[in-house]
This record gives sequence, C-alpha cells and structure tokens, in this order.
Amino acid sequence: MRIAIMGSGSLGTIIGALITAEGQKVDLIDINKEHVSALNHSGAKITGFMDLCVPVKAMLPHEITGQYDLVFLLTKQVYNQASLEQLLPHLHSTSIVCTLQNGIPEDFVASYIGHERTIGGVVGFGATWLGPGVSELATETRILKKYAFDIGELDGSITPRLKEVKRILDLVGNCDISSNIMGIKWAKLLMNATFSGMSAALGCCFGEVLSSESAMVSLACIADETIKVAHAYGIRLEKIQGKDMEILELQDENDISSKMDFYQEVWGPHSNTKASMLQDLEKKRKTEIDFINGFICRKGSEAGIKTPYNDLVVKLVKEAEKKGSSPRFTDNIKYFNPDLSTMSKISFRK
Repeated sequence: MRIAIMGSGSLGTIIGALITAEGQKVDLIDINKEHVSALNHSGAKITGFMDLCVPVKAMLPHEITGQYDLVFLLTKQVYNQASLEQLLPHLHSTSIVCTLQNGIPEDFVASYIGHERTIGGVVGFGATWLGPGVSELATETRILKKYAFDIGELDGSITPRLKEVKRILDLVGNCDISSNIMGIKWAKLLMNATFSGMSAALGCCFGEVLSSESAMVSLACIADETIKVAHAYGIRLEKIQGKDMEILELQDENDISSKMDFYQEVWGPHSNTKASMLQDLEKKRKTEIDFINGFICRKGSEAGIKTPYNDLVVKLVKEAEKKGSSPRFTDNIKYFNPDLSTMSKISFRK
C-alpha cells in the first residue's frame, strides 16, 4: 500500500513519524521547503509528551510521483482547493482520502475527488509545530493510546477499507471505526470551537482558558450554541474520547457551573496545547476560523439560531489576522464578560 500525508505540519509530522517508526512507508508532503528539508536531513523530531526522532521521507507537492492508495489529508482547510488539485492526478479509481482536518470539510473534499474516495476522520490529540522538522506532542500519551483517531464512511456503512485504514492509524494510536462519523465530527468541532477558538481569540494555551472564570463561562456558551446548531440539522453529537458532549447543552444560565468539572476532566490533559489557529496568527498566516467557529455561525444563521459567542471569537481572530499580530490575553479577556440576562434570551432557547 502506497501512503501519503498531505499537509505534514504539527500533527502530520507526528503521525508520519510514528507510522514510519512502525515500519510502514509513508511520504510526508508539505509546502514548507525548510520543513521538508529538515525532515529529510535530520528526521522528524517529536518533543513534549514524547521524545523521538525518526528518519522519514518528505517532499514538496510538485515532487509527487505516481499514485497513492491512501492519503491522510491534514492541510489547513484554507488550502483545500489547491491541495486537492495537486493531489487529484495522483489518485486512482479506488484510492482513499481520509480527512483528518479540523472542522467539517467532507462535502467539499468529496466534491473534488468523489464521495467514493472520501472517508471522514477525527484526530483526538494535539500538537504544536516548533520549527522545521520538529513537532511537540501536546497531549498525554495515555490519551494517544486510547483515543487517537475516529474514522467512518460518510454514509455510515462499515466497510472493509475502514479496517485497512484503521490498521495504519493504529500504528500511531488507537483508531475507532464509527457508523456516525458526522456526529463525531460535530463533537470535535465543538472541541475546536471552544478551546481552540478561545485559545486563538485570547492568545493563550488551553490551560489558561481553563483557569479563567470569565473565559470558561463564555466557552460554555460557545459549546451550547454549537450543540443547538447541530440539533437544528438533525445531528446528535457522538461520544468522543469516551465523553458525551451532548451533556454540555445548557438549559439556562444557572446550568453553566455544573459543566465546569467536565471541562476540567476532558481538557485538563490537553492544557499545554496551543491552538493551531493561534500558531497561524503567530506566523502571520490566515487561520481556519471561517471553518471552525465561522462554520457554526454560518450554519446557525441558515437555521435561524443566533450564535453571539461564536460570532465574538470570529470577530477577535479576524481582527488579529488584519493586524498581523497575536492577541494578548490581558487585552481580549475583557470582551468575554457575558451578560447572562441577554444571553438567556438568545443562546438557551430550544
């Protein structure tokens, strides 16, 4: 089986290194020339909760030759069209492209390469790109061993090819097969919209969000909005990492405090994680905010559901993009001072 990772940044570097370390050949494809050079000359170095350096094969998109049987798509969604156009000539009729991106890109991906070649996937761990050839594993290895990936067919069927993709991803960490991958994708979207969104909007790691009462109240409202929008489209969030995100829906403002222990339990092990959107802001790059919180705002608007807290995150991240600088926690936390009397009229309604 010929395998590639399209988009070998923070997560792709770790996934490619661990697959390679288990004896399976995989090409790491990325647009960053310095990163590709470092990977080829010095190997893929993993720091943080893992200390490992693995010799890997990396290349730029124009260096791709032949066709792949399996491609893990890990590019930022802002680059999806360009990446898929580069990839398409290197797919055959039974190639598999497994989306492991943030957000819900499956419809767009399938429109380019065909539904028959697309399967959905979710990554359950965090990483930070530290520099050419180096990624930090920001999630404890015990999580990696239990909840590294979920994959599934877009129509919910359980097919033999899912078992083959699972076999490869199990080389990295445990991979589960789901009959409701969209429910898992929305659960992961909630995880990204809350902590990744707040990390980017406030310029901090997840742990700093967890330590701020006003940030956590607003975050609880972001989660509530996400669940209500999903329900408007008939989607029930699946358990992710063994946790039921549906319980984060709020009945009223008094319900917020009862959710805090859950947030600490689930996100505490990821406290060192810095959102990839914040990493993009630090590099003065365009973020995926339109595909994370912005996606919820857009789908909410279509369904007639107001999303003021997601709207605020989008506004602050886009302002940082325009300024070309990262937000400062002390500057932006003042915006997250919820008016619960107003919020109860717009965010909690059934």
